[in-house]
Amino acid sequence: MNNKRLILFLLFVSIFLPNLAQTISGTVYEMINQKKTPLIGVNVYWADTQAGTSTDDNGDFVIQALELQNKLVVSFVGFKTDTVETNNTGRHLEILLIYNLELEEVAIMKRKPGTHISRINPVNSQKITGAELCKAACCNLSESFETNASVDVSYSDAVTGAKQIRLLGLDGNYVQLLTENYPNLRGLATSYGLEYIPGSWMESIQISKGTSAVTNGFEAITGQINVEYKKPQDSEKFFINLLANDAGKREGNLNASILFNNKWSTMVLLHGETNQQKNDRNEDDFLDHPLVNNYQVMNRWDYFNTNGFSVRFGIKYLDENRESGQTDFRYSDNLHEYNGYGIGIKTSRIEGFGKAGYVFPDKQEASLGFITNFSNHYQDSYFGLTRYTGEQNSFFANLIYQSLFHNNEHKFNTGISYQYDAFFESMDDSTFNKTESIPGVFFQYIFTIENKFTALVGLRADLHNQYGLFYTPRLHVKYNPLESTTIRASVGRGYRTAHIIAENSYFLANSRSLLVEHELNREEAWNYGVNITQYIHVRDKELTLSTEFYRTDFLNQVVVDMDSDVSEIRFYNLKGKSYASNYQVELSYELIRGLDFRSAFRYTNVKTTIGNELMEKPLMSRYKGLMTISYFTPLNKWQFDFTSQFNGKGRIPSTAGNPLQYRRSKEFPAYSILNAQITKFFRKWNIYIGVENFLDFVQENPIIAADQPFGDYFDGSLIWGPIHGRKIYAGIRYSISRD
Repeated sequence: MNNKRLILFLLFVSIFLPNLAQTISGTVYEMINQKKTPLIGVNVYWADTQAGTSTDDNGDFVIQALELQNKLVVSFVGFKTDTVETNNTGRHLEILLIYNLELEEVAIMKRKPGTHISRINPVNSQKITGAELCKAACCNLSESFETNASVDVSYSDAVTGAKQIRLLGLDGNYVQLLTENYPNLRGLATSYGLEYIPGSWMESIQISKGTSAVTNGFEAITGQINVEYKKPQDSEKFFINLLANDAGKREGNLNASILFNNKWSTMVLLHGETNQQKNDRNEDDFLDHPLVNNYQVMNRWDYFNTNGFSVRFGIKYLDENRESGQTDFRYSDNLHEYNGYGIGIKTSRIEGFGKAGYVFPDKQEASLGFITNFSNHYQDSYFGLTRYTGEQNSFFANLIYQSLFHNNEHKFNTGISYQYDAFFESMDDSTFNKTESIPGVFFQYIFTIENKFTALVGLRADLHNQYGLFYTPRLHVKYNPLESTTIRASVGRGYRTAHIIAENSYFLANSRSLLVEHELNREEAWNYGVNITQYIHVRDKELTLSTEFYRTDFLNQVVVDMDSDVSEIRFYNLKGKSYASNYQVELSYELIRGLDFRSAFRYTNVKTTIGNELMEKPLMSRYKGLMTISYFTPLNKWQFDFTSQFNGKGRIPSTAGNPLQYRRSKEFPAYSILNAQITKFFRKWNIYIGVENFLDFVQENPIIAADQPFGDYFDGSLIWGPIHGRKIYAGIRYSISRD
């Protein structure tokens, strides 16, 4: 930015952001097991005044600076009051409170919310913590959003058990899924990848809405979901979780960590899952859920030294066998109708990842980071009489340098990246091979007026081996007109390449023909939105109210057409309009001590040109309501969790071409899902019992022509609601904390 543009920009800020008062910010900690831990609800005020504030759920505070006053008092029950002298409004304070040993016994009970919105990030982001994940069975990533209003998870079909997520009204293909900030679970892993991350392995999940930053690539169109695994320094020394449900599922998770010294540490995570119980509650002669054996192991290593250098690396392996179909199916290498209709999917996957970081000792604000990962995914499968085999090799590397121009108000990061994907697919006698090689460069500028305004401007350029050079611009702005009000706005463009068979292999589990237009273009869309979050103090507690609107407009999209012909599923380039509008309001509040309440309502309007007609996206509820209640008894002995979801009506693709007995209605009805869980805590372990889908609601006859699976009308893809009824589960968790 030249001097003239900088002057104009600062003039713009001075006009529209008047009266930017100087502030002091900081974080208050206590020391637990030689580790700094944020303190919540600490009183922070100027000496001899009543001007003050309190620390939030992360131990952070922001307070207006006062003229002729530089003594900041920090007090909390059970700790010695501290007084800090400060005249510097640009420095973030770190304050450590010491226990008051004169008190014989003090019990301080306060828990962080399981889900909270970042107050600092200019990107609209939400963090789901481990505490939130424990409010439900949460056996894997696909079951981690039961209490979240923004992300929906549904079955892709009624036979294979494949699941998909939706964010801002669009399928998970348009969400960039990351694990520890590198792209993962793409292509062949799309259909079943949500079950490849065990719930007990996750430290937290970050959900970012909108096109996100440019540092992680160009694929995020509606947002990012990033999973952080447990790390040896911060997790338990030993942890085990065992779970079982009445549908036949048995699962075990274990992780153990070792700190060799103050530099080296390692961690091993194990997962085993099996379900060999055949269930057919609706008596359509098809299994209600697939029979699954899933085994996973991960080993990670961390290295830190005092010279600003750190390394993290690890490897993960998965082996899964998934079988489904008719209850009397008998497998044979020579698939034939007399064996019955069956589905078998064998998957092996290996991942490796590495991170390295260096902070320059003579310039602490400057750092260099390198992230890389690779994966090999192999799937050997059959769907009825169709055989499908796919293999995907992926590699990603990202080198990032970040620093500042003159001071903390002007920061930047820049770097280079490389993405490689090679697909080798065969279906019966046909083969489909494809390779993507994409080097890229990016630059991101962050302008900050501390605690008032942040602008994040990013641009990246990538060179695709098939589509050539393209650019990805993105902008995120955060403005705090008041200490209790945060306004965020964003706009940006995103791209992705559709891999039809790899990402939609579950479509092979029906009699419809897959017709693919010869030349499918790359998908391209603009996403823009605004979010307003208001923090309101009610009876000495903080009520959070968040409202937002997001819109996605496609310049090109690969349309999945299930309406034009009931015997076909067509894939072709968009010829007209396609958009998604998403409105959401969410409220959270601690009603009484220990009783957290959260409610939300979302309305979604998604339309695509199918054929020559602009039509509503099928198999998706137009609106959703959510309410969660979580109660901790005093001294944290018991926890009670309840979740209610209300899902609105939606459209069903036309089945008018089917015989009368195989037709479906044009719309599906609204329905509710209730989940509940009770947890009893002991010193090192806890037990829990819960019920999912308490009302036992299921979609009736989810499979069309289940009595004729090799006929012309067999179809299990028109899924809009639950296909499994009530499930009762119980489990036990045991952990040994680090001393």
